[in-house]
Amino acid sequence: MMQDYRKIIKQCLERVSGKEENEIETTVAEYIYDFKNRDMGDKSEVIKQIMDSITGYGILQPLMEKEGITEVMVNADKIFYEEKGMIYRYDINFTEQDIDKLISILCRKTDRTINMANPILDGSIGHDIRVNIILEPIANNGNSITIRRFPKKQITHVDMIRESFFTEEISEFLENAVKEKRNIFICGGAGCGKTTLLNVLTGFIPKNERVITIEDSIELMIDRIDNIIRLTCRNPNNEGKGEISIDSLIRASLRMRPDRIIVGEIRGKEALYMLQAMNTGHIGSISTGHANSCKDAFSRIETMVLMECDMPFMAIRKQIYDAIDIVISLQRINGKRVLTEIAQVVDFEDGEIKLNYLYAYDIASRKHIRIQEGGA
Repeated sequence: MMQDYRKIIKQCLERVSGKEENEIETTVAEYIYDFKNRDMGDKSEVIKQIMDSITGYGILQPLMEKEGITEVMVNADKIFYEEKGMIYRYDINFTEQDIDKLISILCRKTDRTINMANPILDGSIGHDIRVNIILEPIANNGNSITIRRFPKKQITHVDMIRESFFTEEISEFLENAVKEKRNIFICGGAGCGKTTLLNVLTGFIPKNERVITIEDSIELMIDRIDNIIRLTCRNPNNEGKGEISIDSLIRASLRMRPDRIIVGEIRGKEALYMLQAMNTGHIGSISTGHANSCKDAFSRIETMVLMECDMPFMAIRKQIYDAIDIVISLQRINGKRVLTEIAQVVDFEDGEIKLNYLYAYDIASRKHIRIQEGGA
């Protein structure tokens, strides 16, 4: 931000305090155009930069305005962004004060607090932006900021077919699985499209059902179902009180007469309550989690359940077998997000869950293939 205008920015901030965002630009413009005898160059550009500082994203504004950028990463003194699956360096001169200002902007937009006592921030801005900040010295190289952007327009199965994320045949299979109320678990690494696919699958849910979504921060875009309740968890305050966790929301949702429960992502002990929900008549539920393959997903769920209770492995696996019908695995391959496996849970034998793999992605041919029936 322009050094010469810091005082003007401060004065603008005082003038717009308490105003709605759509009133701020008018107020700033009126104030700037009052400087009739001051050489500011292009005043419209000055107004834009001041607006970027007040309501925008500061030094990241050009990246946040550009369509197609899905992730912005600040690593202390370096900035990177992801566009069409590829990572690029963003060459821009900025100061430590610019980063401090950016952190303040993100705290205001997410309505979260970050400080040395609470050096990690996770939050969301609207439905389409997720923010993570970790302060130095927890981030050893300097303050770390990660901003993930989701499409403003809901992606459909047609879009995913066009992008070769999956085929039309796979799309039809998934649509039938959702309409037949199969319990589905989507797994994959970070940034491979789990939330995007979850959004697509919710598009197959009949409009007359009652759906409850449970998320860490709002990411799902479900606008075609009227009878929907959206629940989001809440971090504890500075005194460590007031936390609303994913597992507490799952337990609460069971008393809300859901036809389906959609959990954005399970990361810990909430896995147990998700399995219990799926096993107590709430069929057609869908969730996601981190795992490298369909088979690996069960090991991950076992570990998460053990965070909550000391249950024998055999009992955990039986709960998983009873709860989950379909597992979908996603990966990023050469920067491209693809569905790599679909497996059906078919049997529980000698303490092991048996899978029947239905579809897989062949890296050599870059095509999805249908697999002959058989256990694994």
